[in-house]
Amino acid sequence: MPATLKTSPVKTGDILIGALLRVPAQAIHRRLINELNAAGFAGLSIPHLAVLQFPGPDGVRPGTLAERAGMSKQAMNQLLRSLESLGYIVRSDAPNEGSARIVRFTKRGFAVYKKMVDIIRDIEREWSAELGPKRFAQLKELLAIVWESPLIR
Repeated sequence: MPATLKTSPVKTGDILIGALLRVPAQAIHRRLINELNAAGFAGLSIPHLAVLQFPGPDGVRPGTLAERAGMSKQAMNQLLRSLESLGYIVRSDAPNEGSARIVRFTKRGFAVYKKMVDIIRDIEREWSAELGPKRFAQLKELLAIVWESPLIR
């Protein structure tokens, strides 16, 4: 019989900010992928969200996408190849910029991005119902303040 790891219950006040932000984000990512796949957007997986995340990749250089996602250009290009083979994006030469490339959504890519927004709006309605509209609005307001602060630079 395998040994079990004994852990004591975690007190809410002991949970560090990284986990408080990460765990809900991971739940959102899992739900996005599950619902996108169920809606017919086959082949998408959680790593693809590094490309598809707000504000989206349309008209953006691969290097900028890699920087946004905190990954190497090589890793980003692998994700871009995957999304290209699935028909969500195309890469093309940037106008008047020599050999620079940009990412563009295909019709299917725009459709998946719209569906992602719809799913997120559903999640927001559910969280608002769970937390109460006032507390959910406060949560979003506080996160927006952090978003615009030097704390995340």
